[in-house]
Amino acid sequence: MITGIEMKHKSLSQQNHWQPLLAQAIRDPEALIDYLELPKKPFYNVLQAHKNHQLLAPLGYLDKIQKGNWDDPLLKQILPSEEEILEVKGYVSDPVGDLDASLASGILQKYHGRALIITTGTCAVHCRYCFRKEYPYSEAKPASNNWQQVVEAISKDSSLHEIILSGGDPLILSDQRLSSLCQQLAAIPHVHTLRFHSRLPVVLPQRIDTDFLRWFSALPVKKVVVIHANHANEIDALVGDKLRALAATGAIVLNQSVLLKGVNDSVEALENLSQQLFHYQTLPYYLHLLDKVIGTAHFDIPQQQALVLMEQLRNRLPGYLVPKLVREVSGKRSKSPIV
Repeated sequence: MITGIEMKHKSLSQQNHWQPLLAQAIRDPEALIDYLELPKKPFYNVLQAHKNHQLLAPLGYLDKIQKGNWDDPLLKQILPSEEEILEVKGYVSDPVGDLDASLASGILQKYHGRALIITTGTCAVHCRYCFRKEYPYSEAKPASNNWQQVVEAISKDSSLHEIILSGGDPLILSDQRLSSLCQQLAAIPHVHTLRFHSRLPVVLPQRIDTDFLRWFSALPVKKVVVIHANHANEIDALVGDKLRALAATGAIVLNQSVLLKGVNDSVEALENLSQQLFHYQTLPYYLHLLDKVIGTAHFDIPQQQALVLMEQLRNRLPGYLVPKLVREVSGKRSKSPIV
């Protein structure tokens, strides 16, 4: 039986426009459970977790999940869990110190020579482990409210050579808005590199379309795209084609992952991810230990277990395919390597 959701999905996929596909993303846990044909079980607490951090997942991403399997590693990343409502000591609302790093409205600076722009509070998928899920976007206004103020602040600080566009997800912005910001930043003489942190190439690859690639290719500065994939199953042929298209613009394409219990906490999962990334011209960059934000304790992997996994990974892969194991510590001037 073909559901209404599936019929709409097929029609929109044929159009290949990313914004209608985003509009059709599933936002209701019961609809998600039905779509994935998951065996029914009591989920009152799932609904409570959903209220705290609402479900959002594009249909194209859901199609990579094995139907009927509650333990699918992609499903675990996006489905609200009753474990999220447990209070666990040491888990806080701002584990990486974003609020203390504010340089100006919508701009964070933690590291020398770099600044990060909170371009928007919106994403194309709501990851359950997101370290910014408690970030007060409504109070700490995203920079999209005032590009001019952001550009002026960066232009006045000649120590800033690399600007990181983050969020939310910067690629959720329209081409007109995002290209306008990028062109203004690229015109600042001391800005040499623009770095984009985005999950859209993985969860909504249609975003990397001809119009985007046209203006992105023309940017007169060095470009780095850091995608976020945690499991090889996220990277199918369509995602791979878009990663290659990004690389063809001259951008350096990297991946950062989070080590997550039940998702990628095996050497086989990590090896497959690195190999799949490399097949599509993307290098593994960072493997983060979990940022301890409220509601994520069930994803945590002990540091010693992570070190064992990394040793096993080094025994299987060449060095350039082994990501750096790191933890972000609030107030530190760089990511902290775990060795």
